Amino acid sequence: MATQTLKSSPTLKPATATATRPARATSARSRPGPGSLARAADTTLGRAVIQLLAVAAFFLAWEVAVRAGWLTEFLVGAPSGIGRVFLASLLDGSLPVDTWYTVIEAIIGFLIGTLLGSVAGLGLWYSAFVARLVEPFIVAINSVPKIALAPIVILWFGTGFVSKVALAVSLTALVALIAAYQAARDADPDLQALLASMGASKNRIFKSVIVPSTLPAIIGMFRINIGFALVGAVVGEFISSQRGLGHLIYAASSLYDLNTVWVGLFVLMFVGFLLYHVIDFAERRILPWRQVTTAGQVQV
Repeated sequence: MATQTLKSSPTLKPATATATRPARATSARSRPGPGSLARAADTTLGRAVIQLLAVAAFFLAWEVAVRAGWLTEFLVGAPSGIGRVFLASLLDGSLPVDTWYTVIEAIIGFLIGTLLGSVAGLGLWYSAFVARLVEPFIVAINSVPKIALAPIVILWFGTGFVSKVALAVSLTALVALIAAYQAARDADPDLQALLASMGASKNRIFKSVIVPSTLPAIIGMFRINIGFALVGAVVGEFISSQRGLGHLIYAASSLYDLNTVWVGLFVLMFVGFLLYHVIDFAERRILPWRQVTTAGQVQV
């Protein structure tokens, strides 16, 4: 009996030790370390929380600096004053109306300019002679600041809605043309030569090679063009308009009302941010094989 007890007792101790070791390892792994916190911050929710906290800290520091007298509200505004102006203009309906005008002008100008520019850029692929002929003119026009065209556009199309759309078109069409033409030129020449050797017509090569090759570049260009469309609409509202965020900003700046100016600028930034992500969502739906990173790099 004693011998059996001595033989069995050593086998219990290693079993107990092996049972407790995983528990200690598990408890060590359960403690969050710097690496796990960094991975949590790298998620979409984590980045959003950090960004919101950074914005809140910025506005808090701004308000404290104004209240402490380090900054003058007349020169830089104040978050509390911006909030009051925002709520007042939101409740009386003027801010939604101004935002609606600017958004509609920008979207219509974006659609028309992008369509015209993309079609023209793809059309240049059909004739190398025409492309070489118009290329110097494209370069010359592209070197001119499009904002300088605003007075001419206002004179041609009047002071109403059409002139703002025309300015947005003038800023977006050339960008779309250059992007589409460059993408068409960069299409796989070996694949084009292969189809041509098999007797494919130029229209067939265009449909089978050029359009699929240029589609990612054209859709990627939408992100840039929506910003240019907003700039065109706002510049037109600066010069001559009774509505729109550009008119709101210009009228407030002429009265040195910095809080109202900031309201217009922040709403304009939010509109641009929202439209950018709408285009990003559409790109993911149209081109699901392309993964667009937050840094703007494209992975295929």
